[in-house]
Order: sequence, then C-alpha cells, then structure tokens
Amino acid sequence: MDIDFPLVLVVLTFATGLIWLADKLFLRERRLAAARASSPGTGQEDEAVSGEEEPKEPYLVDLSRSFFPVLAIVLILRSFLVEPFQIPSGSMLPTLEVGDFILVNKYAYGIRLPVAGTKILEVGDPERGDVMVFKYPEDGATNYIKRVIGLPGDRIRYQDKQLFINGEQVDSRFVARLPPMELRREDLGEVEHDIFLTLGRAGSSGEGEWVVPEGHYFVMGDNRDNSNDSRYWGTVPDELIVGKAFAIWMHWKSITSLPSFDRVGGIE
Repeated sequence: MDIDFPLVLVVLTFATGLIWLADKLFLRERRLAAARASSPGTGQEDEAVSGEEEPKEPYLVDLSRSFFPVLAIVLILRSFLVEPFQIPSGSMLPTLEVGDFILVNKYAYGIRLPVAGTKILEVGDPERGDVMVFKYPEDGATNYIKRVIGLPGDRIRYQDKQLFINGEQVDSRFVARLPPMELRREDLGEVEHDIFLTLGRAGSSGEGEWVVPEGHYFVMGDNRDNSNDSRYWGTVPDELIVGKAFAIWMHWKSITSLPSFDRVGGIE
C-alpha cells in the first residue's frame, strides 16, 4: 500500500506542534503546581522547584518539543520551495535516466497548500519545453514527470514520429544512431533538448491530433516511443501540477549499486 507522505508529514507536524503548544500554555504550569504542592518546606524550596528542579517532562511532550521544529522546517521546504524525487522509469530518456534524483521547484507555477494542492498565490505558468512533475490524471495521486509540449489553446498533432504545434512542424535534427534508438535534437521554442525514437518501428505510436483545453497542458516523454503520456490519457489540469524539475543532484539506480554524482547539473 502506498503511503501518502505529504499527508503523514502534515499530520505529524500539527500533532507535535499542538502537543508542544498545549504543554507550554497549560500543562507545564499544572506540573509545577503539583510539584510545589507535594514539596514540603519553605518558599525557598518552592522557588527551587519552579527553577532548577522543574519536574521532568512527559515522554510525549519531550518528543514533540524535539521533533516539531524539524518537521515544520521539512514541511515548509517540501511544500513551498523544493521537493526531491527519484526517476523510476525510462520515459524521459535521454534527458533523465532511471535512478536520477531530481529537485523540483514547488513555487515556479504558484504557491499551493500541501496535500490539498489548492493554489493560493499566482507566480507563473508552465512554459513550452519545461520538464514538469504532476499528479497522474487517472488517479490524482501518482507523481509523473514529462515535458510540456502544448499550452492552453494549442493544437497538437503527432504523426509519423513528427510533432506539429498549431500547424507548424517542430524542428528536430539527427544526432546519432544508438541502436535500438535514434538520438535527435528537438527545438521547442527557446528550449533545445534531446529525444529518443525507436529504430525499426513502423509508423508511430500515439498518433493523433488534440486541442489543449483552457487550464490544461499537453505533455510528452522525451523517449517518444516508450512513454505513457497525453497522447494516451489526455491533458494535465492545472490543479494537478506539482512543480518544475530543474536539477539532477544524484544518481542511484538501485541499492546494489553505489550512488554517483557524475550526472549532477541542470535539466534542459
């Protein structure tokens, strides 16, 4: 069963914060009063109880006080600034490899509430050529990563391994033959990036023509013949966008291999 980590993080942060706050406002004074009442002697002894000999905190309170600041910082960073992800499949080859650990800018497309995903502050919109992380529209939960091809209102056509946007063919140049793949360089406006096409495959998978609705985006994998993307399940609504992938910070394919930092750098 998949664990909803953002929800768990929010619950733990609020729970530890409430316990810490309740202790600070109410429970600590009750412990001190109880300690004073059970301590015989003069006022000087009472003074000592409230100072150096303060009763030991309950385990749950001590745990909450220790973990709340850490959880709060992680929640803020992860929800509003930067979130790490690992690439699980080859749909974005050659740009992203299986085992790449990437960083995603969470505020590039607006500030959103954690878990709910509701946008509370407009910052910017996805641009053609961006590598974008989003929730899979079929279940609204699984994180997917693809490249933004079509913006709201665009007409997209894919035929014979050729991409057309608003009636114009997108330029792609042959780079190398790497059986079973052909490496090409594609121009998406101001963004140049590499794509893979499978050699020897007749025709093209995912052919068709689509008009991108308002508030939606058409996305495709750079591994064109091996990507489950908008050609098959439709466009990505704005409310499912997670953020913009901007850097690779580590590569670690499996626990049987050693982490590598050879691929560290920005994402085209």
